[in-house]
Amino acid sequence: MTVRTAKFRIGQIVRHRVYPFRGVVFDVDPIFSNTDEWWLSIPEEVRPQKDQPFYHLLAENAETTYIAYVSEQNLLFDESGREVSHPQVGEMFAGMRDGSYVLRRERAN
Repeated sequence: MTVRTAKFRIGQIVRHRVYPFRGVVFDVDPIFSNTDEWWLSIPEEVRPQKDQPFYHLLAENAETTYIAYVSEQNLLFDESGREVSHPQVGEMFAGMRDGSYVLRRERAN
């Protein structure tokens, strides 16, 4: 299995390629690192490959905020310039710089 370099980085705002939600990246897995049950729950015709980066997002849609786990193939850069309204953004990030969120020092490794 080949591990690819992640296209998106922590703090970047992204949107889903198909579904109407967006979010800020707060963690990256180099390859799929969730349960097989979760993966199998995705309809086969849209189920992503496991050998790509997967992103943990503080996500939002028109109705709510939540945590999302999304494959790289299903993400695009969000170019709206809008901040993400998820309530945990302030806990993880110190603000924005150049269109991306800046990780709080106490969260950085």
